Amino acid sequence: MKKKLPIWVTFAVGVLTAIITFQITYVAIDSSYDRREKDVSDIVLKLEEIMDIYHTSYIGELDESNAVENVVNGYVVSVDKYGRYMTEEEYADMMTDYAAQLVGIGIHIIYDADDAVIEVVNVMPGSPSEKAGLAFGDRIAAVDGESVAELGYQPAVDRVKGAVGTTVTLTIERGSETFDVGVMRDTFTEQTVIHRVTDTSPEIGYVRILSFDSGTPAQFKSAVEELQTQGCTSLVLDVRGNPGGLLDSVVEILDYVLPEGPIVRLIDANDKVETIESDADALDMKLVVICDANTASAGELFTSAIKDYHYATVIGTVTYGKGTVQSIRRLPDGDALSYSYKMYDPPYSDNYEGIGVTPDIIVEQDGEAKNVNIFKLTEETDTQLHAAIAELLK
Repeated sequence: MKKKLPIWVTFAVGVLTAIITFQITYVAIDSSYDRREKDVSDIVLKLEEIMDIYHTSYIGELDESNAVENVVNGYVVSVDKYGRYMTEEEYADMMTDYAAQLVGIGIHIIYDADDAVIEVVNVMPGSPSEKAGLAFGDRIAAVDGESVAELGYQPAVDRVKGAVGTTVTLTIERGSETFDVGVMRDTFTEQTVIHRVTDTSPEIGYVRILSFDSGTPAQFKSAVEELQTQGCTSLVLDVRGNPGGLLDSVVEILDYVLPEGPIVRLIDANDKVETIESDADALDMKLVVICDANTASAGELFTSAIKDYHYATVIGTVTYGKGTVQSIRRLPDGDALSYSYKMYDPPYSDNYEGIGVTPDIIVEQDGEAKNVNIFKLTEETDTQLHAAIAELLK
């Protein structure tokens, strides 16, 4: 049995990190191409020296199958805060996540660590889970006969995934009942927009944007139009916990919401500025946006752009602070690199990288609400939502 070599991998990454740190410092002083080319040669030479030592003097058996991946990843994370080196499989998974069509059972979940169960907080419309009768509040105690407590959260989630046409058996706790239900995995449209008429007022609609994926603009427009049909004249737009997503997606939604003018200014490594504009059509409704510390990237652009136009009151807490755009480049072997290649500035205000977007009105969650997942909060217990509705009722 071959020995794994975490010592060599860790050491190589550590050496590479140290060299890169020196390289960054030097390039800040002298950014000539020749010097950078020499630094790369130095890195390769250093790694060759280390590898030679292990190949000639190491007492164990070498298994270098993951060495290149770890060394490359070490370089990426050392120079790019948001960079990511992906294997071909990881790249495929990420592209699937951004697509409107997914394969699985179609639920949003949270983990109840106290009871070691997975709790269903949303069942996507038209999904296999909806067809199987799963509902909000169901607790998944076991997957295919193995308890979540024994498997652990992530392994249990991985067990739920699978190919189209295969079935996963979930042990469900619903109130005082416990029963098994089989859910056949299938393709479904990911739900990234959740909407409803608020309990407080039939004229106020609530729209939560979970992320900005390829299907989000169509879902957002459909949600708004449906709420308008139901008599809503005002909207709460909730981007709390929104980690971002596709730039094209958030731009399309902002174009739908905002009047004529700039939406975002993209600045590349050579300080070249590209401005994306909105047309004259705009959403004629009174708006409030809710954000929090987990609102990031495209979620922050959404918040800051609407704030720049004074098109809505922004309520909540200061956002995460990610003002960069990533590009994905495929490598010759099928792997991929996601790297930061542009800053995106709001229409009129400064970039929020490392700072975040400050709401017009700071509202913290009160009491127990601080420790409760947003999916499980109600209008009465959600302090920030309550404040947003109160603002619209003024």
